Amino acid sequence: MAQLELLQDLAEHSPARIGDIAARKRLAFSTVSGLIGQMIKNDLVARAIDPADRRASAVTLTEAGRIRLEAWTRGQERRLDSALDSLDEADRSAIQAALPALIRLARQLDE
Repeated sequence: MAQLELLQDLAEHSPARIGDIAARKRLAFSTVSGLIGQMIKNDLVARAIDPADRRASAVTLTEAGRIRLEAWTRGQERRLDSALDSLDEADRSAIQAALPALIRLARQLDE
């Protein structure tokens, strides 16, 4: 899951420095660096010179990483669709009505 979260982050913020990723995910630099090292070995991400600062490196999502992330996302969407389909209309309506408040709550927690 940690690698998937990093793939999601890189899909939104790429290229990115490891320190920036660590700050966004609220993780230690060494934790993110270790995960990135594993992901480089699996060809999910690549490290290169940061175009904004040639003294630093930045990480980007590879095509293999993008494919893995898309496959996981599709699987999660199918799982969620199946679970929602199993609910009755009243439960689906209650969830739909609660979504705006849940989105606001998630934004508050993210800050």
